[in-house]
Amino acid sequence: MKTIPYATQWINRNDILTVEKVLKSPFLTQGPMVELFDRAIAKYCEAKYAVSVANGTAALHIACLAAEIQTWDEVITTPISFVASANCILYCGGKPVFADVKEDTINIDPVEIEKKITSKTKAIIPVDFAGYPAECQEIWQIAKRYKLLVIEDASHALGAVYQRKKIGSGGYADMSTLSFHPVKHITTAEGGAILTNDTTFYKKILRLRTHGITRDSNDLSKNEGSWYYEMQDLGFNYRLTDMQCALGLSQLPKLNKFLQRRREIVAQYNKAFSRYEQVRFLSPIPQTQSAHHIYVLLFKREKFSVPRKVIFEEYRRQGILVNVHYIPIYYQPYYERLGYRKGLCPKAEDYYEQAITLPLYPKMTNSQIQRVIEITEKIITRYSKR
Repeated sequence: MKTIPYATQWINRNDILTVEKVLKSPFLTQGPMVELFDRAIAKYCEAKYAVSVANGTAALHIACLAAEIQTWDEVITTPISFVASANCILYCGGKPVFADVKEDTINIDPVEIEKKITSKTKAIIPVDFAGYPAECQEIWQIAKRYKLLVIEDASHALGAVYQRKKIGSGGYADMSTLSFHPVKHITTAEGGAILTNDTTFYKKILRLRTHGITRDSNDLSKNEGSWYYEMQDLGFNYRLTDMQCALGLSQLPKLNKFLQRRREIVAQYNKAFSRYEQVRFLSPIPQTQSAHHIYVLLFKREKFSVPRKVIFEEYRRQGILVNVHYIPIYYQPYYERLGYRKGLCPKAEDYYEQAITLPLYPKMTNSQIQRVIEITEKIITRYSKR
């Protein structure tokens, strides 16, 4: 029995030839492909600047550094995300403050954000969960009212649209971050980017990407010669290689095709599963278009005779490699040692107990889609309460 993963990359011959060309060039890293990729991502997302980095976690980290998140600063974020969305705050010495989610979208709830704001709050990190844009305008208005920064974690949302603008365009965020991991919409193997329209943030992010160093003569305190550079911040080696950027440049023109295929798959899933009262799927907010990073199906606990674990393992036995996105971040042992406890965000916790991520990726065949639907229908029928 051939298995179906929950997600995978789609690499074709042109991608391989593009990377091979760089391997034969003088520059494997710190060459021309990096700037070309940065410009291409900025153009696609309708942002002024983009800075590619080693991965999505690095993007979040240096966005927080550029925002000057420091010891004891509080940053509000969602518990339903990969741990990086909160870890980036800890890296800077700050304190993650978790606000509960909305039941329909599982995105962070603006009402809950405002409840968590204190005199120590410095920023908000909303996550566009599963590719569905968060309520960006409401969050932005709250941020401006309290003089906070917004760092949008758009790792799930490359290509998503909010109020006719691409996510990452900067209409309702000071900075937005992307991920190019293989399960995302395009891949550079590993990789990420920070988008911003703010020149000050952009220059600082550029320095932080490369050890805090600048060679820009306009920013140097002195200039001893053409070799001269200055380390102005404590930065990192978070650079993306030319090979990876070449792969990204090859993948980017296919993004709209990939997004269209994701929409087609989601439409088939929604049509099939809407017939069953035992399950539900995520709902977008008005004036948005999801990038459909993952497809989450919620199995309503009160409707089933077995716990979610049994359903999860049944999928796996059938060769459908489902996943769960995500365990609430503060459930993790490290966060428990910091003093976080269950009960903090009841809606997020309730969601976690019911969620299963079904396969969703552009390379899926129609027969694979139908197989996932048929097995899901059998599971619903078999394990529903009589």
